[in-house]
This record gives sequence, structure tokens and C-alpha cells, in this order.
Amino acid sequence: MDRERQKLEQQEKKLILDIKNTAKKNQMSACKVMALDLVRTRKNIQKFYQMRTQLQAVSLRIQTLRSNQAMAEAMKGVTKAMKTMNKQINLPQIQKIMMDFEKESEILDMKDEMMNDAMDDAMEDENDEEESDAIVNQVLDEIGINLNEKLVEAPSGKLGEGRIKESGQPMLANGDDDLQARLDSLRSDKK
Repeated sequence: MDRERQKLEQQEKKLILDIKNTAKKNQMSACKVMALDLVRTRKNIQKFYQMRTQLQAVSLRIQTLRSNQAMAEAMKGVTKAMKTMNKQINLPQIQKIMMDFEKESEILDMKDEMMNDAMDDAMEDENDEEESDAIVNQVLDEIGINLNEKLVEAPSGKLGEGRIKESGQPMLANGDDDLQARLDSLRSDKK
């Protein structure tokens, strides 16, 4: 088809040259006949272009139809597979399985929690108390206070009686003086 169109285009160019040559020779009747032939040739070229466009459109339509048919076949296969799966699924049975799973999971969680609580209660008393005492003693050692010595030195009377310490200084109800006395005691221990 393209070859025929190209032949017509070459013929068109040749006719244009012939018309020019004939016009130069002043042969007007021959020019009119060639001009009419040129018009027909151009119309044929135009028809070839239109036919080519229509054939491309038809080809595209055929390709679209094939694609649609392939898609329909694929959907048909998927639909069959979905029907088969829907027939095989027993929804009440799946719901029962899920409820049983949830129930057993809750029971397992409760048992696990009870075991952890029992283990914590059994291990907590001895280890935690010993560990907390060790931490307190370590902190007190770091700041230079021996807890047992200070408990022996602690006053045993009622608060606010205004007792006199061994050094002869009166003890004020104010906590600052008590702290100052402890600090003085620590300094004298280091010497």
C-alpha cells in the first residue's frame, strides 16, 4: 500500500514537471489535461492516506478486542477459583476455631501470670531485702557513715527536751545543729 502511494507521489512530481514544460511551450490544452490528471493523482494519494489511517484504526480495534477477550478469559478463570474456594470455606467452623483459640490463649495468659506472681512472691522476700540492705550500706559507706555506730550514738530521750550533749553544747530543736554535730563528729573520726 505504501509502495503504491509512493508511486503516485512520484507520478505527481513528474506531472508537475510536465505541466511546467508544456506551459513553457505554450500548449494550454495539454496543460489542462495534465492538470486534470494531477488532480486525480492527488485525490488517489489522499485516499491512500485515508485508507492507511482506517486500516490502522481497525488494527487497533482488533488488538483492543483481543485484549478484552484475554481479560474476560482471565476473569473467568479467577471466578471459577473463587467459587471453588468459597465452597471449601466453612465459615461457622472457622469462627468456632477462632473462638477456641482466643479462649485457650486467655487461659494460657492467666496461668502464665499466676506462675510469674508465685515465682516473684517466692523469690522476692530474701533477695530483695538483702539487696536493698546492701545498697543502703554501700551508699552510707561512700558518704562515711556507719549505720550501726550511729544508731548506738542516737539519743534515746523524747524529742524537744533540750538535752545537753557530752561536749557541753546545748542541743537545739533545730535540725541544722544536729547535722553540724554529726559533721564535726565525722571530721574528728578522720583525724
